[in-house]
Amino acid sequence: MDKPGNTSPVGIRRPSLVGIVNMTTDSFSDGNRFLTTQAAVSHAHRLRSEGAGVIELGPAASHPGAQQVSEDEEMKRLADVIDQLVAEGIPVSVDSYRPSTQRFAAARGATYLNDIQGFDDPAQYGALADSGCRLVVMHSVQRRGPATRVRTDPAEVCRGIEEFFAERLATLEQAGIGHDRLIIDPGLGHFLGSTPEPSLRTLAGLERLKARFDVPVLVSPSRKSFLRELTGSGLPGIGPATLAAELYAARSGADFIRTHDIAALRDSLTVFEALETAKESGW
Repeated sequence: MDKPGNTSPVGIRRPSLVGIVNMTTDSFSDGNRFLTTQAAVSHAHRLRSEGAGVIELGPAASHPGAQQVSEDEEMKRLADVIDQLVAEGIPVSVDSYRPSTQRFAAARGATYLNDIQGFDDPAQYGALADSGCRLVVMHSVQRRGPATRVRTDPAEVCRGIEEFFAERLATLEQAGIGHDRLIIDPGLGHFLGSTPEPSLRTLAGLERLKARFDVPVLVSPSRKSFLRELTGSGLPGIGPATLAAELYAARSGADFIRTHDIAALRDSLTVFEALETAKESGW
């Protein structure tokens, strides 16, 4: 389940589903819900039962205005949860841009490291090369730290995404990190700008991005700001908009979709694939 690109009889690529467990006080949609080890592990088990191939643990929020969390606090939040999930054989991803947290997670058996800064510190490349973890290299217009509210030009953002990955992937490979360990995430929502257009253009261009860099692509439109602005829906009602964006990403070849609601996406993909199979079979 943790391998992307499962193919149905008619060639539909089912992405690997990455279930989000935010171990934070202030995540925009579920802060304070999974701070304890018991709550985080229980939620991870539920996401796995619903079809998550990977569980991603986030020890700090990254939305605009997110509270700063120390490296020590990140590791404290993660330690027991990683240990339990890894002991159960569950593939774990850790979402942190702090090098010490990344080293800590790798040492405790994390399979993936997800960095919103795209692994920008060359001093860490030796440790990353030795870790064996797969790296989710994320792009953001901020480059450093959490998202901020900035107005951007959609065309410039799209050019910037390609330039960023061309440089960063080459640098990581030159540092001894194998091409097959790299996954790219173009970023969405406030990571691309304060209006919906950059995110919409980026999602619409997934096939081009995937073809250019020949590495798996991860996207995470789940409950993002651009969907809420586009539809005028608040968080309680943003589920349908999230599913529409996720299904579009899956149809465009996304290899991993990181989401809060695994069951909804799993069922939607199942129905979509069944309809495609029926269409292929004819009347």
